[in-house]
Amino acid sequence: MSSDNDTVHAPPPHLAARFYKSSNSSAYRRKSSATSSRRNSLSSHHSSRSSRSAHGGPYSTHVAQHLRRASIIETRKARLADRAAHAEQVRLRAAMAKAAPRTSTTSEERAIAAQQARERFLAQVASNCAEEVKRAKRVAEDTREKKAAEHLKLKEDMLERLAEAERRRLVLQQNQRRPRTATLPSVEEKRVIPQAWKPRNDIEAANVIQRAWRRAKRRRVGTEFLELGLTLENIQKTSFEEVGSLLSQDRVLESTSKLLRLYGLQGDAGDAGDSAGEKAAVRTFLSAFIVLGHPAQVFSKEGEQEKDLIEKAKNLFLSFDPLLTSLLASPSTSQLESLSEAYASFQTAFIAWKDRDSSVLLDTMLAQFVELDAIWQSVKNDKDGHVASDYREGIQQNQTLLLVRLKRLAGTDRAMKMIKEAVRKSRKASARKKPVGDARPRAAAHPTPDAIAPSLTPIEASVSDASADAITGRKSAPLLPDNRTIMHELAINKEYRIDIKPRTDMRENVIREVSETMRQGFESELGDVFVVAMAETIREKLLSLVVPGKSLHTLISESLDTSMIANQVKMGAFSYRQFFSFMSSLLPKICAPVRDAEVKALAEDQNEDPIERLARLNYVIDLLSIDHANFSLQMNAPLLLKEATSYEQRCFANIFGDRPLIRTTQWWSRAKKRTEEEMARRSNGSTSSSALRVTADKIYMQGIVDLAVAVPEVAEADMPETLDLDRARMNRIRTDMLRMVVISAILLTAKNLMRRDVRSQWKEQAQRMWDLPFEDMQAFIGAIESRYALPPTTKTQLSGTIERILLDGRNRQVTHAVVKVLLQKIKTHVYTRLSASSSEERVKAASTASQVLSSGGLPEFVVQIGAVVDELQKVAEVDREAHGTWYDSVIESISKDEAGGV
Repeated sequence: MSSDNDTVHAPPPHLAARFYKSSNSSAYRRKSSATSSRRNSLSSHHSSRSSRSAHGGPYSTHVAQHLRRASIIETRKARLADRAAHAEQVRLRAAMAKAAPRTSTTSEERAIAAQQARERFLAQVASNCAEEVKRAKRVAEDTREKKAAEHLKLKEDMLERLAEAERRRLVLQQNQRRPRTATLPSVEEKRVIPQAWKPRNDIEAANVIQRAWRRAKRRRVGTEFLELGLTLENIQKTSFEEVGSLLSQDRVLESTSKLLRLYGLQGDAGDAGDSAGEKAAVRTFLSAFIVLGHPAQVFSKEGEQEKDLIEKAKNLFLSFDPLLTSLLASPSTSQLESLSEAYASFQTAFIAWKDRDSSVLLDTMLAQFVELDAIWQSVKNDKDGHVASDYREGIQQNQTLLLVRLKRLAGTDRAMKMIKEAVRKSRKASARKKPVGDARPRAAAHPTPDAIAPSLTPIEASVSDASADAITGRKSAPLLPDNRTIMHELAINKEYRIDIKPRTDMRENVIREVSETMRQGFESELGDVFVVAMAETIREKLLSLVVPGKSLHTLISESLDTSMIANQVKMGAFSYRQFFSFMSSLLPKICAPVRDAEVKALAEDQNEDPIERLARLNYVIDLLSIDHANFSLQMNAPLLLKEATSYEQRCFANIFGDRPLIRTTQWWSRAKKRTEEEMARRSNGSTSSSALRVTADKIYMQGIVDLAVAVPEVAEADMPETLDLDRARMNRIRTDMLRMVVISAILLTAKNLMRRDVRSQWKEQAQRMWDLPFEDMQAFIGAIESRYALPPTTKTQLSGTIERILLDGRNRQVTHAVVKVLLQKIKTHVYTRLSASSSEERVKAASTASQVLSSGGLPEFVVQIGAVVDELQKVAEVDREAHGTWYDSVIESISKDEAGGV
């Protein structure tokens, strides 16, 4: 038993751990970390159990501790090694990124853009805040003044009440004094009856009554205006048309007039209650509601003047609202002054904006009225085709609408005066300029139809000798166009006359050329031949100017006999003095009165050189021939017009016969392709509308527009055979189009830089630029500076733009963006007017032409573009009437080719 008692039994492991926990707490005390400790791992539990099971007691726990310590150390070493490796990788990546070239700065650009956006936002916030602070200060100042006025008024009322209370106290004391004999107060106290306040004098009573009357009137006028519901919130919720009808009502105008008169913005009711100036002031005040409620419908563009008008309208309402909210309180002097200044500022800005906008609208509507009048003047005499009846109703309706608007905008008297002046100028400009004086030749009689052909063919009746052609100069400068050209021009323009201006412009050149030719002939010992040929040419020219069988015809035939002159030259008996003397006496009997001065100058010419005198004589006779031809056209135009179509058909058939019209076919194919592309672009896949269908009329008009509205000269390959006679006309129209787009681009750029309305008409500047050469840039700038002062920065920008635009003009090309847009707008407008199928569509297109072109930047050339449209329309009518059969064959051949290709 003793041995058993001496034996020390070890407690179970779980109990031993409890007993030895305090003594070994330093060994077990570690930080709890899942990454740095192995106490929770399976290996730790396994080693603990194995050690306990091996040694069987708590004394062997140092082995487990040692193992755990070694494991922890190894784990830390491994973790430190991983961290060092990761740090090395990071360092290497940083070094490589630093050494590599920077190929992308997207993040920096984004950061800079974000910084700039932030700065802009802060600047905007600062400006808004500054405006709000200014407005708040103004409101605070008004509130402070209002409170001060109310405090002063309350103080005065309080003083009056105190004085009244003192007076009543004195009266009460006097009435309640007891008699001296009474020692005890009476049982019933004497009742005090308050007395009504009485004014001290009449002036004080009148002031009280006036103050009460003003307060009642102010309340009544303000209440009446508030009942109308005119607030910015209601105006913005209501449509623009409803607001316009509401503000035009009589009760609104009357209430507003009373309110403005109450606050001193108008005179007394007895002075100008019903005057036009008071009504205009009321409408101006009410316009502030529309300006702030519907600015998009009021303004056509958002410019500086429009922004200033909106800002002043806001200031007017800020000054008006406090007065309207406090109806009982009398407004202070500062409030009335602020309202008066805001109203005057808005009224001035509104009148300035209205004058500028109304002037543009007046010009546009006047141009529309004149365009409609020009259409009516061109069709009113056409009774056979019933064109006048188709146009009359549409033109009258549109002119009536324009007249009503003009009267409303400018007044009845001024509108009628402006319309009469504009129509008079338009008709005067469109009328053909008649020659000054009588242009009828003295020796000419009323020609018969049989005499028409000889009178129009002086070139064919001339001598065939080459020397005679050289003398007359016909090879270099034809005297008269051929019969086909004359008939074609007469069909297009019934008032057509052979233009004599080109002949007079090159007068000296013609005389010099003929003189040199004759001088060379005389020097080559061919003088006799030249004299005879000259005499024969002059004889036939003069005979064509007189009536056969008359005395003058016999005199010319006998005096200028070719055989007699040849014998005189051969014998040396020909006298130049007698020849020129005979011509000086003969020509006044033949020429028209308008040529008397030139014939007299020729007779008084004492030049000793016979060659130069012969050249001048030949020039004067050419002028007489043109006068005679124009007189024949004037007398026989109705007869010639009847045969114009058939004559052109015969000439065209003789020239081309059965040959295929290759250029016409190519021209039609190009026009058809462009028309189909345009219709497809407009339709967006829908073909239900009849206006979007491709017809022969639209194809033809597209081809005409392509020929006329362009910049370079018409190439021979692009001109169809049916329009060969109109090549000069197309080149002239293209030259005018180049001038129009170049000048319009310059003026449009100047208007934008100077912040002017693009619809305003700068006709004076456009007229000055029309004749300027494209090489002189300073002249174009000077034309603008003649009326408007250009700041240095604006002038520099404008100079660079003008130089690029003029470069297009010199090269006859379109590269500048503005020039391209303007040319395309002209082409679209011309095509729209030409392709109109009914009279209603034509009238509508003509009436809106001024508005469309003005808004597109072409207000200065509305009349010129309208004239081009009229001319092209007449060319199309004459061409299709004469060459319709050939066009049908071209269309048929193209359709067959397309069907065969499919």
